[in-house]
Amino acid sequence: MADLKKQTMPLDNFDWDAFENGVVNAEVSKEDQAKAYNQTLNQVNANEVVEGTVIAMNKREVVVNIGYKSDGIVSMNEFRYNPELKVGDKVEVYIESQEDKKGQLVLSHKKARSAQSWERVNEALNNDEIIKGFIKCRTKGGMIVDVFGIEAFLPGSQIDVKPIRDYDVFVNKTMEFKVVKINQEFKNVVVSHKALIEAELEQQKKEIIGKLEKGQILEGTVKNITSYGVFIDLGGVDGLIHITDLSWGRISHPEEILQLDQKLNVVILDFDDEKKRIALGLKQLTPHPWEALNPDLKVGDKVEGKVVVVADYGAFVEIATGVEGLIHVSEMSWSQHLRSAQDFVKVGDKVEAVILTLDREERKMSLGIKQLKEDPWLNIDAKYPVGSKHTAKVRNFTNFGVFVELEEGVDGLIHISDLSWTKKIKHPSEFTQLGAEIEIQVLEIDKENRRLSLGHKQLEENPWDVYETIFTVDSIHQGTIAELMDKGAVITLEHGVEGFATPKHLVKEDGSNAAQGETLAFKVIEFNKEAKRIILSHSRVFEDEQKAAEPAEPKKAAKKSAKKEEMPAIEKTTLGDLEGLAALKEELAKSEAKTKKASKKDAE
Repeated sequence: MADLKKQTMPLDNFDWDAFENGVVNAEVSKEDQAKAYNQTLNQVNANEVVEGTVIAMNKREVVVNIGYKSDGIVSMNEFRYNPELKVGDKVEVYIESQEDKKGQLVLSHKKARSAQSWERVNEALNNDEIIKGFIKCRTKGGMIVDVFGIEAFLPGSQIDVKPIRDYDVFVNKTMEFKVVKINQEFKNVVVSHKALIEAELEQQKKEIIGKLEKGQILEGTVKNITSYGVFIDLGGVDGLIHITDLSWGRISHPEEILQLDQKLNVVILDFDDEKKRIALGLKQLTPHPWEALNPDLKVGDKVEGKVVVVADYGAFVEIATGVEGLIHVSEMSWSQHLRSAQDFVKVGDKVEAVILTLDREERKMSLGIKQLKEDPWLNIDAKYPVGSKHTAKVRNFTNFGVFVELEEGVDGLIHISDLSWTKKIKHPSEFTQLGAEIEIQVLEIDKENRRLSLGHKQLEENPWDVYETIFTVDSIHQGTIAELMDKGAVITLEHGVEGFATPKHLVKEDGSNAAQGETLAFKVIEFNKEAKRIILSHSRVFEDEQKAAEPAEPKKAAKKSAKKEEMPAIEKTTLGDLEGLAALKEELAKSEAKTKKASKKDAE
């Protein structure tokens, strides 16, 4: 009771008057009161980073209490990287201003992160720390990631161990990363999510590799498809199926038989010592098509197939999946003019062929198309007998003649000497042209060597039989100098016949030489039917006339002197010239006889 009295005793210094007037602690100023109130709150300064507590939030704003007299409001966009943010979470904020115009505390979470971000990023790299980041958007070659307020680069190859086909699915996602590279000079940061996955898969990979054996069959998933093959994910370990090991048949691209994310069984064909490169096979899981080939199939049988490859030398035909035969270009046609196989077939064509060779052990087969038609040389005698006339097509020229084709596989040669009876042809191109049709007559058949000897001039009668009666020796004809050469000139006579004159027989009466294109009188001094040769002389025309007009005696004297002059030449004459000398002696004797007769008449 005493204690109660003691507690209720009036204070000695209590101002009852002030109390009655409603004034409490009148002796304490308002400044002192404000100071005492401020001491109960945290002291904050602008441009500082402090820790606050989230006390409220909505879709647009986050209210943060830092222990100050007022709370700060931060835009929700600054927390996009952390979608798990909730009331009660501690966050760092940057004090931009203690009060704005409205007396509101101004805070920024983004600036707070940026203030310490560079140090934190470097720490994460040095400590191999796993950090969280927010994928903001796509960029060339990868993604932009917000890490501690810094925009870091995430390469496309570092997103996942599998190739990424759709980058957009990762935008606006928060993922874990490792800092893999920092450029201190340019403040560039590179992060990787793949590194985390690889670390998890490394243990699985070791277990799988340790169990690998050649011939082992495993289940895998198509990870990537290229033009040369398919990469298969074996559960942390990748293997390659080369395009040649996908199918026993030919394929132009792996996409023809496989697709991404497809699960399939594969067989291990080979791997290196470290088992980093694993060769896989798919076709090896099925028997080889040659083993399933019809055992009754033999040489001479007809087969059908599709052309899968065409080269200059031939074409490969697939008669069954994985079973191919080669049709050499020489087996595509009976023609002896070998061309490119592309002239006969193209890829995708369905063809019928005959089996020429079949080697099941070597898994090789040769085919032929021309064998479906009869060999034109089997009945060549009946179809093209000697003396028969036909129309052929000019295929090629040589210096010695013209090669023509009567039909596919049947060729013949027209020798240059069998082109014309009268014209002297230097090259066949002067007479005809490639691709032109020409009338021919079969002269000779060589069935064994598949050769035909043909002629064109034989279609007409030999005009030299007629020329023999027209161009007799010493007969005179009008001729035009068609060609002038060092050795003489080619003279065109009537009926289109050509003769030849040496330079000494081209001298005119006035002593000048005849010119090309000039038309003169020519005397036939030689006619050779077999050689088809006519030797002409213009000089002999007027020389013989002069001789006929001269007196007999001078002629005799002249002939005697000429005879004397020629005697040394006769002595030097070779045996090859004896026939010519005999003719000359006979001519001289006739001249002497004529002279004697003329002298007797004069004497009488």
